[in-house]
Amino acid sequence: MFFFLPYNVRAMKACSFLPAATQMIYDMGLQHLLHGVTFECPPQALAEKDRAVRYVLEGKQYSSAEIDTIFSASKAQGKSLYYVDEELLQRIEPDVIFTQDVCEVCQIDTACTSAAISKLKKEPRLVPLTPQSLEDVYTCAVTIAQALGEEEKAYIYLSGLQKRTGAILDTLRQHKAPLKRVSLLEWIEPIYNCGHWIPFQIAQAGGIDMLSNPAGDSIFTSWEKIVRYNPEVLVIAPCGFETKRSLEEIHLLTARDGWNNLAAVQNGQVYVVDFDLFTQPSASTLVQGIEVLAALFHPELFPVPSALQHKVKTLQPVTV
Repeated sequence: MFFFLPYNVRAMKACSFLPAATQMIYDMGLQHLLHGVTFECPPQALAEKDRAVRYVLEGKQYSSAEIDTIFSASKAQGKSLYYVDEELLQRIEPDVIFTQDVCEVCQIDTACTSAAISKLKKEPRLVPLTPQSLEDVYTCAVTIAQALGEEEKAYIYLSGLQKRTGAILDTLRQHKAPLKRVSLLEWIEPIYNCGHWIPFQIAQAGGIDMLSNPAGDSIFTSWEKIVRYNPEVLVIAPCGFETKRSLEEIHLLTARDGWNNLAAVQNGQVYVVDFDLFTQPSASTLVQGIEVLAALFHPELFPVPSALQHKVKTLQPVTV
């Protein structure tokens, strides 16, 4: 009787064309399968992996209004500001590439990726991740792990995260904490409300944003509408901007008529927060965002986690 041992199978090679997927791959301990990333991926990935996706505006500084104009013009012309390093991709020979179709402004999309891989000798499998809600983001973690042949890693990962969000909800119920009237802005010039999974984050933190668009795109919102809504808590987190960058343009809001009359301003509850807690939809960063929001909405019940305090800046009221 003969026993045949399985031949050595080449380890799967993956590329991630969106930072959220990269973060979740690292969170689940699957980074040994990752070979190519984008220019905006988390620092550890950028230090260890090749950059397969680049950006024509990389290293350049533009104002919020200029960025909005550039992206609007490129979209009107049917052009993308992102491109794939095709020579690098050919050397990697990936088996699977994670991409997205949620926002063509934020990251390279599946259509651009498809055009690039059509030139490869071996065409990899494309796995588009298109979450709309918070639950969809959790499902994306399972999709990633399944594609890498490690599905159980996702369930272990998500179980730990959901214990943290469950603890927040339990505390809110225990103290009968009232919902806070919130507005979270994804852009400030022009003003965009929040959409997709962010309204669900707000809800799990004990707030409600009636100007938001749950499970849908963020959309232009007039300043007059925000003044009429008069949020108790205002969170400013422009997509792609860390706190320091957002503060450089905060005058675009504070100089507006009616700013000082907002309840959030008068309550001292205007916060500038790093974008990645909201518009970088990895499961772990969004849970961190929920923890931060809970502390901002209900500081009597929750502290801002010490590891995240540098991502939050309380905007001091302007004295006149």
